[in-house]
Amino acid sequence: MKRTRREVVKLGVAAGASLLLGGESLSAQSARLIGRTIPSSGETVPVIGLGARNYRVGDDLAERAPFKAALKAFADGGGKLVDTAPGYGNSETVVGDLVAELGIRDQLFVATKVDREDREEGLERIDNSFRTLRTDRLDLMQVHNLRGVDTQLGTLRDLKAQGRIRYLGITTSSDRQYQRMIQILERETLDFIQLDYALDNRNVADRILPLAADRGMAVLVNLPFGRGRLFRTVGQRPLPDWAAEIDCSSWAQVFLKYVVSHPAVTCVIPGTTKEHHAVDNQGAGRGRLPDGSLRRTMESFIDGLT
Repeated sequence: MKRTRREVVKLGVAAGASLLLGGESLSAQSARLIGRTIPSSGETVPVIGLGARNYRVGDDLAERAPFKAALKAFADGGGKLVDTAPGYGNSETVVGDLVAELGIRDQLFVATKVDREDREEGLERIDNSFRTLRTDRLDLMQVHNLRGVDTQLGTLRDLKAQGRIRYLGITTSSDRQYQRMIQILERETLDFIQLDYALDNRNVADRILPLAADRGMAVLVNLPFGRGRLFRTVGQRPLPDWAAEIDCSSWAQVFLKYVVSHPAVTCVIPGTTKEHHAVDNQGAGRGRLPDGSLRRTMESFIDGLT
């Protein structure tokens, strides 16, 4: 039986581990996540990551417990890429603490950002990220929303040469910055870009995603649920019959599989603060992905509801 995201939440984690797959075997659930290659290195990362924007919580262990459970489920399921930023409240601190408590730093690919115009202020911000994330080497450092991009890319190249970061990139989550991002992609050599892309938000598909692929840049996708719009749009509708063709058992998996089926996309980073969401999201990283024809069907379906 197919289940919506709302139903999965009600089921809870204890039942969700066996029911999320709607009858599929536990061996299928534990199968390796689909991986994508980072063009600049050849390293492979799983297509489903974890966005930690909302890991904003105090020091109380009970308050932190759900976030810790989500991170553990993510890592246990084969997840690697965790994305945060110093601008997300104290999320960096919480992620750093929980990763250390779980002892999973070596399993993860940790990405964060710098969001300052000035070089010295940027360096101070970056140094603080190393402290809060409790690491002496970061996998990916990104210029957040292109702020101070010309200055900060120079800093990031220095840090990469020093071995303090492994990859560098830029981010946006606003179509107002797309033209500027295109200009940067055309002139700069980057390892990663990060941008917003969803089944109901396809504005980057025609120009930016193909350009990133042509330029050999990995792509992280934020806001794959359209800031929650997609769940509100489908409401409590049952999954369409075609969802079974791509091994989806929830709307979240439908939305995520659409994103990761684009050949330019390396990894999607849905905000994930609950254990059962981590399990559900990773279901989108297993099984079949939509081909071009089904992608068009999915677009027509959601366009017909909006």
